[in-house]
Amino acid sequence: MVRAVDRVYARLRADILDGVHPPGARIGEAELAEATGSSRTPVREALRRLEVEGLVEVLPHRGARVPDWTPEDLEEIYDLRMLLEGAAARRAAARVTDADADRMDELCALMEAAVEPGAGQDLDRVAELNAEFHDIVRSAAASGRLVSMLNAVVQLPLVMRTFHRYSPADLARSSAHHRELAAALRARDGTWAESVMRAHVLAAKAVLLRAARTPGDQNDQDDHTETRTG
Repeated sequence: MVRAVDRVYARLRADILDGVHPPGARIGEAELAEATGSSRTPVREALRRLEVEGLVEVLPHRGARVPDWTPEDLEEIYDLRMLLEGAAARRAAARVTDADADRMDELCALMEAAVEPGAGQDLDRVAELNAEFHDIVRSAAASGRLVSMLNAVVQLPLVMRTFHRYSPADLARSSAHHRELAAALRARDGTWAESVMRAHVLAAKAVLLRAARTPGDQNDQDDHTETRTG
């Protein structure tokens, strides 16, 4: 049986990622308890879990809200993510299996097909495949501490709809990084894998900072619909 806190957490997390609660939105405990048919106790616990993930801010005596990230926030978060994901890639190179490497190659091909311009382009699908790709790296790293720290900084791209902010050149660069990272891991070369992963995260950081500093970004119109990471 699903615990009340798990049900509230899953509902609220999905609503944040789907844009039901956009950046800056306040989340009332009483309203959330009523919407989920639960008491305030599981609501508070769910909010604490989401705060650890960086998806909400719990403000003393003011309730909770979805963070509204500044360019400075984005820069700090992506610098941390670069260090942590780079370390994960280095560890993964010594532990990744042939089956993992094969799946990463498959994911590269699927992402490349999904970013092709035209009616068949599906950036939401790219984001889902990208999430699986990075999950393989984190899993192969075999470090609970590292994954726990990463969980606090990898949620931002989910909310920011990263791939919808990419230009064709950005998408091509991301695909090339994925291919090279898969090759580095298959070669069991930790230094190479870490270097590529760092470049990959820094490139994503540049995209988000460019969008954040450009008023009236066309992609902002998409911010409140569903996707997954970048």
